[in-house]
Amino acid sequence: MHLPPVIRPATPADRPAIIAVLAAAFADDPALAWIFPDAARRPARLTRFFDLITRADARLPLAQLALAADGSVAGAALWRPPGEWALPTRSLIANLPRLAIAFGTALPRTLGLMGAMDHQHDRRPHWYLQFIGVSPSAQGQGIGGALLRAGLARADGGCCYLETATPSNVGLYQAHGFVVRNEWRHGAAPNFWSMWHEASIT
Repeated sequence: MHLPPVIRPATPADRPAIIAVLAAAFADDPALAWIFPDAARRPARLTRFFDLITRADARLPLAQLALAADGSVAGAALWRPPGEWALPTRSLIANLPRLAIAFGTALPRTLGLMGAMDHQHDRRPHWYLQFIGVSPSAQGQGIGGALLRAGLARADGGCCYLETATPSNVGLYQAHGFVVRNEWRHGAAPNFWSMWHEASIT
C-alpha cells in the first residue's frame, strides 16, 4: 500500500527535476512521438523541449510537484492561470533560436500543431493544465490523480481546461470531473481531446 504523495509548489531550484520527470513521462506521448519520431533521439529532444518550456515560463512557481517517499520528484504539473494560457508573442520570438535547436527539422510541424492547439483552445476564463506527468517508475500509485486534485483545489472552484493526445488519459480526467469538449486532429498528427472542468457552484 502506497502512502499518499506529498504535493508542494515548485521553486526555480526544482527546474532540473521537473525537466527530467516530464521528459521521461512523455517519452511515449502520441503527440510528442509524432513531433520526434526517432525514438533513440527522443529523450534528448524531450529534455531540450521541457528545458525550453520551463525556461520561457516565468510562472514556474505555479507548477506543482509530487514527492516520492524518499523526497525525490515523482511527478509534476504545469499550470497557467486565467488569462495567461497563451505564450506571449514576444516570448515566442525571443525563444526562436532555442526552438530551432530543440525541434530541428520538426519545427515547422511543431509550429503548425501549436497553431491548431491555439485555434481549438477555449477562450473562456480558466486555469490551463499545460502538462502533467509522472515518472515511469512511480506510475500506478495515484500520483497523477493527486496532482490533478491539488491543481483543481488551487483553482478554487474555477474552470479548468486541458488537451490530451493519449486516449487512456481521457478516462482519468473524466474521473476527476473533466468532460470532453471536442475531439480534433491536425493533419497527420494524432487525435486530440480538448477537455473542460466546469466551475464549482458555491
